[in-house]
Amino acid sequence: MIDPVFREVLTLLGLSVVAIVAFHRLRVPTSLGYLLVGAVVGPNALGWVADADHNRVLAEFGIVFLLFTIGLSFAGPQIRAMRGMVFSLGVAQVGLTTLVVGGLAWLLGLPPLAALVAGAVFAQSSTIIIARQLAEQGEDQTRHGRLATAMSVFQDVTAVPLVVVIPVLGAAAGAGAMVLPLGVAFAKALLAFALVLLLARWVLRPLLREVAAWRSPELFTLAVLLVTLVAAGITDLLDLSMALGAFLAGLVLGETEFRHQIEATIRPFRDVLLGLFFITIGMMVEPAALPDIWHWAVLVAAGVFVCKALLIVAIVRLGGVALPDAVRIGVVLAIGGEFGFALLALALLDGLIAPDIAQIILTAVLIGMISAPLWIRGNRWFGRRFAQPVVVRDPEVTTELPAGLRDHVIVCGYGRVGQNVARFLAEEAVPYVALDMDPARVRDAHAAGMPVYFADSSDSDVLRSVAVERARLVVVSHDDLAATRRLLGNLSSLAPAARVMVRARDDAPVEELLALGAAEVVPETFEASIMIGAHVLLLGGVAPSRVLKRMRSAQRDRYRLLREVFVGTDIVDAEPAKPRLHSIRLSADWNAVGRRLGDIEFGSCVLQALVRDEHRDETPLPETVLRPDDVLVLYGEPKALDVCESVLYASRRS
Repeated sequence: MIDPVFREVLTLLGLSVVAIVAFHRLRVPTSLGYLLVGAVVGPNALGWVADADHNRVLAEFGIVFLLFTIGLSFAGPQIRAMRGMVFSLGVAQVGLTTLVVGGLAWLLGLPPLAALVAGAVFAQSSTIIIARQLAEQGEDQTRHGRLATAMSVFQDVTAVPLVVVIPVLGAAAGAGAMVLPLGVAFAKALLAFALVLLLARWVLRPLLREVAAWRSPELFTLAVLLVTLVAAGITDLLDLSMALGAFLAGLVLGETEFRHQIEATIRPFRDVLLGLFFITIGMMVEPAALPDIWHWAVLVAAGVFVCKALLIVAIVRLGGVALPDAVRIGVVLAIGGEFGFALLALALLDGLIAPDIAQIILTAVLIGMISAPLWIRGNRWFGRRFAQPVVVRDPEVTTELPAGLRDHVIVCGYGRVGQNVARFLAEEAVPYVALDMDPARVRDAHAAGMPVYFADSSDSDVLRSVAVERARLVVVSHDDLAATRRLLGNLSSLAPAARVMVRARDDAPVEELLALGAAEVVPETFEASIMIGAHVLLLGGVAPSRVLKRMRSAQRDRYRLLREVFVGTDIVDAEPAKPRLHSIRLSADWNAVGRRLGDIEFGSCVLQALVRDEHRDETPLPETVLRPDDVLVLYGEPKALDVCESVLYASRRS
């Protein structure tokens, strides 16, 4: 006879594997798969798994490790750089959303404490869904993507004091009875922070340094688990949530040199236990009640989404963020979050909210999370629909885009790469205009006299404003892949003949970008490998001329524009077997003269251009009749060029 607990574990593991594989194929967040498993096998549905205490204990450990990693992330460099803005905007967003949504719930008849819990639940957004979906869309490093992710992390942090407050609210009989328990709870939280801070400084850091010196992954993993659980145990001894202690430990250790290794070590435990947490939340769903409440849940989900999005747009806009980005951040953060489930479960256990109301709130949050990928994918549409991002007319940021541009270079992105490109163009007296979406960077550069403007370079109106149809070149120097796709798509209709050079992080999107119309794609990883290899050879004693020859050879093999060169007698460039460009001038007695260009067989060679009367035509029509003194520019391997020349030149008329 199989032990019941063992049978439950096998059931959960088997169904979780099936659900996660299916959700991965559907490109749906896996957290929803765990919720589905819990709803199906829980006591309110098939009843295959009892809602036992040991499941709740393991699920609580999932929250412990999640809060620990959030503490680590909140100490990260990107969050730290945005901490002032994130703190002010995050506090305003969570506080106002809780009060406004809670106030509406109170007006609809909920008791004050239940309404407050409902507002706190809907104030949360899913960091897991937001971060993953933005990364898939290539928007994780954009301004709106970074700020939305940072604010969602801050929302998770604000759940920590709520975890402290909700049990006190449940135990208190009235408003007067809350003051003392809340004061005691926050005093305990401050004491826990002091204890964890002291232990981290005098015990944990030296301990981790000693453990790291042994170079044992097993020992380091055990030490990290011990640190997490000891911190959780400290707050548990103080009658506070274990998650609070884990968060404090992560926050302190996130400032050490072990942050990345700790995060990698803890992730497997966090993911598995967090999955169990979502399963236990799914067990709270009552499928039998859905026919009676689904319409209320849909109305609540829609109303909260609109209300939350408008509040976030207003708050972020007042914080100095441009309106297009504010709209996109509002749409991204308006979805529901997994910490809302945790707060709701805690409120149910403490009797703060009725079970039937909890089912409506739970279903509404689920609807928000299920539809989240759709809203996040459409955030750009909302930004453009409600705030056309042509140019910000803020005199402190930029002025109008210049008129009369012609034969210029458009630099899309004015970061480190874009500034170097602009510097080279300026030194060669090549006119250019640069576009960037960082107001501070644009303000400084424009004040210094640089032709840099605040605008979204992927927007069709912006491209028209900078006369893309008259530009000699468009350089995409940022690494926002989604924006690059949009830019190339707009150029296909606005300026199909425009030449575009694109920067990419690696080789993965090269073929796609070339197919979309890029003339050349420069992957950072490839160029870095070329430079590292060159330095290795130089330090290894190889002659500089041979190193340079290898570099040129590797780059010619990789880049089409570098392959399409006229090869001279230079020892570096002389590669007899490599494809090359070759010009052939026609004489009056050649066989090709008087024939249509489309009737001539060029074999494996490619016609690059036709030069007639010193005018170069890179797209000659097949009906063009060749004349004497026309120059055909061909690209191909030497043998193929010889064959092609024999067709044009050797087979003369007798």
